[in-house]
Amino acid sequence: MKQGLFIAGSMVALMAAMPAQAQEAAAVEAEGEVIVVTAQKRVEALQDVPISITVVNGEALREQGAGSLVDYAGYVPGMTVISSQPGTSIISLRGIAPVGSAQAVGIYLDDAPVGSSSLYARSATYSLDLMPYDIAGLEILRGPQGTLYGASSIGGLLKYRTVAPSTTDFSVKAGGELFTIDEAGNPGWAAQVMVNAPIIQDKLGITGSFSWRKTPGYVSSVNNPALNDANDVEQRGGRVSLLWNVTEDFTVRLGGIWQTIDANATNAVISTAAGVPLGDGWSYNSFLPEPFRKSIDYYSAVLDYDLGFATLTSVSTYSETSTVSVQDASLVFGIAFPALTGGAVPAGLAPFSVALDLEKFTQEIRLASPSNDRFEWLIGAFYTKEESENHQLVRTFDFSGAPNALDPGAVVSLPSTFKEMAVFANATAYFGDMFALSGGVRYAKNKQNFQQISSGPFIGVANFTGKSDEDVFIYSVSPQFHISKDAMLYARVANGYRPGGPNVVFPGVPPQVKADTLVNYEVGFKGNLGRALSVELAGFYMDWTDIQVVQPFGGVTGQANGPSAVSKGVEGTMTWRPAPGLSLVASASYADAKLTADAPEISGVDGARLPSVPKFTGSVQADYSFAIGGDATGKVGVGVRHSSKLASLPSSSPDNLWSDAYTALDANAAVTFDDHWTVRVYARNLTNERASTQRSYTLDAFGTQAYQTNIPLQPRTIGVALDMAF
Repeated sequence: MKQGLFIAGSMVALMAAMPAQAQEAAAVEAEGEVIVVTAQKRVEALQDVPISITVVNGEALREQGAGSLVDYAGYVPGMTVISSQPGTSIISLRGIAPVGSAQAVGIYLDDAPVGSSSLYARSATYSLDLMPYDIAGLEILRGPQGTLYGASSIGGLLKYRTVAPSTTDFSVKAGGELFTIDEAGNPGWAAQVMVNAPIIQDKLGITGSFSWRKTPGYVSSVNNPALNDANDVEQRGGRVSLLWNVTEDFTVRLGGIWQTIDANATNAVISTAAGVPLGDGWSYNSFLPEPFRKSIDYYSAVLDYDLGFATLTSVSTYSETSTVSVQDASLVFGIAFPALTGGAVPAGLAPFSVALDLEKFTQEIRLASPSNDRFEWLIGAFYTKEESENHQLVRTFDFSGAPNALDPGAVVSLPSTFKEMAVFANATAYFGDMFALSGGVRYAKNKQNFQQISSGPFIGVANFTGKSDEDVFIYSVSPQFHISKDAMLYARVANGYRPGGPNVVFPGVPPQVKADTLVNYEVGFKGNLGRALSVELAGFYMDWTDIQVVQPFGGVTGQANGPSAVSKGVEGTMTWRPAPGLSLVASASYADAKLTADAPEISGVDGARLPSVPKFTGSVQADYSFAIGGDATGKVGVGVRHSSKLASLPSSSPDNLWSDAYTALDANAAVTFDDHWTVRVYARNLTNERASTQRSYTLDAFGTQAYQTNIPLQPRTIGVALDMAF
């Protein structure tokens, strides 16, 4: 009986833990011109925003051959992405990773959030991962952004900015590429096209795009010869956007985005519990296929009306996200068949499938004053409604593939709803040319409903319902001292929150988990030191309290508010342009993220390192553009990125494992002819560095360390591409 309770507890633990306007403003302008962002929901120069921000140009992503978040995260200070495949990513900023089941870094697509804010939709793991072809740029905001961007942005915010339609010019862009990955048996390829057409000159324009990318696999199973090079991935995506200048003062932008990710396995490789690699070191141990599919349909309507004294903006979005994954849990639950049946059923196969569905509607209305040098203000209201489904199934078979007496081992359904209403305000007052004071507030109220329906010998019969409601108030304050026109000192105090929610109904389990909150204290400098050198530097202290964790409660596992933690450190970027066409960029981040109290619910002690975050990351990039002769121009670039090791669990846990520290070299080059044709070559991990970016134990149903799972740095990848633009 004790073993059965432990198995049931392990099963629930597994379920919980696996879980505007001026759109072109985010793009980096030509060398020497001003970089503008929309971080404060108005168009501003990056230099003038008192927030630590990195802007990544969409063109730079294409030059690097980036296909997903993990491909460029190493060049963003303080950002870490752990990804076992596109669409399955854990994102951290400034040492704040999603402990628990909800995300800690907010994800925005243009002007609206994507992904779930509830505890039961596994948002911590399944982040939006757009292909970069149709992206004008990204803004990565570090530190809490809750006053303007709401829930689940305690570590920061990742904002995708898509390409806006033009109402004046017809244009066509298209391209194709081939690439190879060491250890893969086949090459990969990608193709994309984008068309912009003015329908009514200066009034109505439309842009559409389609991308298709096939990445080959390089990991094979030692237990099933049919699963060879099984971690291949296929990504397909399309977008349509319509811009209508109804009048001189009124614009409408409508958009739709569709993307699908299909994979046949993760890129994880397996070692024994003692750390001995299986097979050739690029092997895993599944008996069964492990397909993964994620799709998103996203629709948006942005209306801007210039009232003279202010601009009224309405942002409406509706999205449907579906994720289906299968994991071979034979070595986790299949070995428990004899224990559950007194030896009557031998060990066998146990595929574990998860199907997630999310419908999300958001509506934001805001009123913003014109930009000026005296007083700027913004007020707004926000509403979201989410309906999510989380269906989980463990089948049980013998090794011939026939169902056994335990089938199905577990059937679980976790439907939930999340509704939130919020009002917010932000303002900046300028006191002459040297001093400014910014501040913001947000009040949010959410209501949630949750149900757990389960059956099967692994989990038992249950039908629990729960509901919760909570109020949250957050703020930000930022004084700024402008040393000169091109240099600013600033301080920032801001907090953020992750919503709580209802819990499983069981004796001793709290009925509701409350929001966890984080307060960020920051001082920073942004400045151009002459025409050739710019520096951005920030020091931070982040105090995280009531952290949401998964905790056992006498035989079952539920959510709880647990420990407190602090992340403190420094980050910075220096850009030097010593000669025309030459740019040198160095970035680094140091984050000391530790528990500040004992946390027995997660085997943590005071001073233990938080999981999933390295203490140090850094990169150096050099790019040189030059004329070749005639109508041809060239560009070459090289980059080095480094990450120190990170923990899989709090460092004091007996089940913690450390990843490898690694340094990777990347390079790219391009030649453009007549401004229309470009030939590109690129290489990522050119020296073929072998490293585990995350190493963790997989525990079986009895809590024993069954084996080690390692997510490797992608082997050397070399590609060649041809692009055309007219």
